[in-house]
Amino acid sequence: MERWQRTLSESITSLGELARFLPIHIGSLRPVVALYPLRITSYYFSLIRERGDPIWRQCIPDIREIEEDHLSPDPLDEEGFSPVPNLLHRYPDRAVLLVSSSCPTFCRFCTRKNRLINGKRISLKDSLDGAIRYLEKSPMVQEVILSGGDPLLLSDEELDRILAKLKGIPHLQVLRINTRIPVTFPERITSGLCRMLKQHHPLYVNTHFNHPLEITRESSEACAMLADAGIPLGNQTVLLREVNDDPEVMKELMKKLLTLRVRPYYIHQMDQVKGTNHFRTSVERGIRMMRRLRGHISGMAIPYYVIDLPGGKGKVPILPEDVRREGKTLYLRNYLGEVVEYPDDGGGD
Repeated sequence: MERWQRTLSESITSLGELARFLPIHIGSLRPVVALYPLRITSYYFSLIRERGDPIWRQCIPDIREIEEDHLSPDPLDEEGFSPVPNLLHRYPDRAVLLVSSSCPTFCRFCTRKNRLINGKRISLKDSLDGAIRYLEKSPMVQEVILSGGDPLLLSDEELDRILAKLKGIPHLQVLRINTRIPVTFPERITSGLCRMLKQHHPLYVNTHFNHPLEITRESSEACAMLADAGIPLGNQTVLLREVNDDPEVMKELMKKLLTLRVRPYYIHQMDQVKGTNHFRTSVERGIRMMRRLRGHISGMAIPYYVIDLPGGKGKVPILPEDVRREGKTLYLRNYLGEVVEYPDDGGGD
């Protein structure tokens, strides 16, 4: 067992462990973790400063996760875009390969919380074999994104085998890894991992910082190791109520990311996923935030603000002039030129 694997085994995974450190009500939270399990790495837990702070809200179970809401377990219809198990093919030239069903820290806002962290485990061999066969027969696919769960929870050897198999498909030109590990478990970014990844260029990594408190010496060093291996780094942030929906907080985060050699890529409107309604903000709040970023910080630090439309209709970058509102309904144009209705009730915002 490698050192990072031993460290991961020391994560907090039960309410009893959590109650040793924080004042929580175990009884009220039992139904929450029965449905949406708990895991927090020791490192990420150490970033909590006080009850209800931005780190707390992202990783500590909340009774509101099981309150009745009108949201969907699979708002993006990922099941409907899976031609083979654990491969998502929504855009013509890109596919997402789910290679892991677990994460070092289970984020309470996760868009796949109803699909992956409720006990289902991805069978890596079966999933990979079927995906490789599908991709070999799909010459229009030129990019594959490894996602999950978190792909970097695989061993170096497992990840190396997957990347090598994908690189063996002639029409695949670019590989990408989506990971939150530099944020929640930077111990996993080792020199051995970086040496291995360096063998699979062109390879890109998108990570997921949501708040300036997540930019620490450890997470900065993890990003530096990846960047020094020649891997271009991007960041996808989710707009979260009482975490980063303050323009000054978002401005600080975007500026700090550049110092890590991480290019801000997306700010995502929170997906309309069951169990996350308390994290949602209105689209209007996101538009106001983008107005506060443009012209006030470097253009390199300004990401796209996007909505991933329900039903798998694609990501739409949101600019004020692109949005038509009628009451609580927005009308957005997607990448196919279709005008799509998007309900914007702001989750009570």
